[in-house]
Amino acid sequence: MSSSLMTTGSCNPIAAVCQVTSTADKNVNFSLCQQLVQQAQKDGACMVFLPEAFDYIGTNREETLQLSETLEGDTIQRYSQMARDLGIWVSLGGFHERGHAWETDRRIYNSHVIISSEGTIMAVYRKCHLFDVELPEKKVSLRESAFTIPGPKILEPLETPIGKLGLAICYDVRFPELSLALMRQGAEILTYPSAFTLATGTAHWEVLLRARAIETQTFVIAAAQVGRHNSSRTSYGHSLIVDPWGDIIGRCGGDKPGFALAEIDLNKLRRVRTDMPVQKHRRENELYSNDWKQYL
Repeated sequence: MSSSLMTTGSCNPIAAVCQVTSTADKNVNFSLCQQLVQQAQKDGACMVFLPEAFDYIGTNREETLQLSETLEGDTIQRYSQMARDLGIWVSLGGFHERGHAWETDRRIYNSHVIISSEGTIMAVYRKCHLFDVELPEKKVSLRESAFTIPGPKILEPLETPIGKLGLAICYDVRFPELSLALMRQGAEILTYPSAFTLATGTAHWEVLLRARAIETQTFVIAAAQVGRHNSSRTSYGHSLIVDPWGDIIGRCGGDKPGFALAEIDLNKLRRVRTDMPVQKHRRENELYSNDWKQYL
């Protein structure tokens, strides 16, 4: 287990970004996540971010569906109890939530759940953009929509101990429209809990996260899966925290589970937005009001 803190010695709130190697064993996964959250809280974090599929990664579609639960199930209850016991907020980056018509269609949501230090569910964002990608030359083949329901909407940013949090998941990072919408609604921090493949992570992970931070002038927190989950799936890792200037202020690396700590200095966000008032310069009505879909 590794951790790091890039700090200026001030009294800003501290966030912890984690990475884990989930398998199909939910108890083992919980034990690892619990250790990370406990250590991060001991090291001063007031909010901890876990990656997409923190609960498990199945070896096939049937196992993935069979292991899924509702928000009232054991997994969320265990994390709620942990958050309450430690007095810490937790971002559960991608929970396999059974859909509302589970008994008839056996489909699930990929749900980002925020739990407060009192153990209360504060928000549930259901992933809007599903990862249906075939890259034969990169040996990448995933079709999330085969068993996952796309989320119906983005959520208004949530007030947390580290700032106003805009929720997203993994593949959402490739859609700047979502990040800009969250920023316009007041987001000071964007979150992208993920399970990037090795191929897409090597090519795009860091540049996408830094781009989202720079263009929205927000902090970006991206917890990640890392390493080999089973015989057919491996994740890139490299969990990051990026500041509104695009600098990386927390980094886990790509080798093993662990966490990184960083201060969330909202005064820096305000300075960046004052010094470079990008949003005031945006010519929305003049240039962007046409239906862009006609050009696709």
